[in-house]
Amino acid sequence: MGDMRLIVAGAGGRMGRALTRVISETPGAVLAGALEAPGSELLGKDAGVLAGLPANGVEVSADLWSMTAKADGILDFTVPAATIANVAIAAERGLVHVIGTTGLSPSDDAVIRSVTNRAVVVKSGNMSLGVNLLAALVKRVARSLDESFDIEILEMHHKAKIDAPSGTALMLGEAAAAGRNVQLAQHSARGRDGLTGARRAGDIGFASLRGGTAAGDHSVIFAGPSERITLSHHAEDRTLFAQGALKAALWAHGKTPGLYSMADVLGLSE
Repeated sequence: MGDMRLIVAGAGGRMGRALTRVISETPGAVLAGALEAPGSELLGKDAGVLAGLPANGVEVSADLWSMTAKADGILDFTVPAATIANVAIAAERGLVHVIGTTGLSPSDDAVIRSVTNRAVVVKSGNMSLGVNLLAALVKRVARSLDESFDIEILEMHHKAKIDAPSGTALMLGEAAAAGRNVQLAQHSARGRDGLTGARRAGDIGFASLRGGTAAGDHSVIFAGPSERITLSHHAEDRTLFAQGALKAALWAHGKTPGLYSMADVLGLSE
């Protein structure tokens, strides 16, 4: 199998530029396309130059269908509407679709699941090794502790992030809920303000902070009688997410159709 030819969706964004740099540094992967939205001022620009690299001859384009003709996969850290538009084309072309987009709705998730009988999709709220190890630990600790330990999830991101709680926080909440053998949707507490009353037993609470340039800080607090256990992860550079996404793409190349997670990629699935 030759080099994996990859398209970067949102090539002009922070994550897109990081993905372009990581692809250039990784044996076995080459940049096959750089996608931006129609009307973007970056269309026609060289993707390498945008990423702070020497020119690589890959021009930013809005025509995903054309660029997928000579590609094996797409790395997609964009916005929900763009990701859903990309899903059908990636599936039609038989591309590996690595999705790191957050803020996806239940209906968006249903669209993604609908193509996985014929397409390989790797989807995760966070692509880092550390966060996925953290999720595995959260699930185990939640399983070990009873409801006398309240679970709270605190996250902080840069001021430009548009969704809350973060996809990673929700992923950690799902891990905690799985450990407790409950559904997160029925045990989620968000946006406390004013006279909220006492905390409901069994809830998994979320708090979101926004400011500065924080790449992503997440803590899961198990608060029990007279003691607290805190599990944390601090991302110092978004390059680690790009590296994880590329690892996922290379792992998924040649896999049978299905919906996979980073836990599958890292061998953490139970």
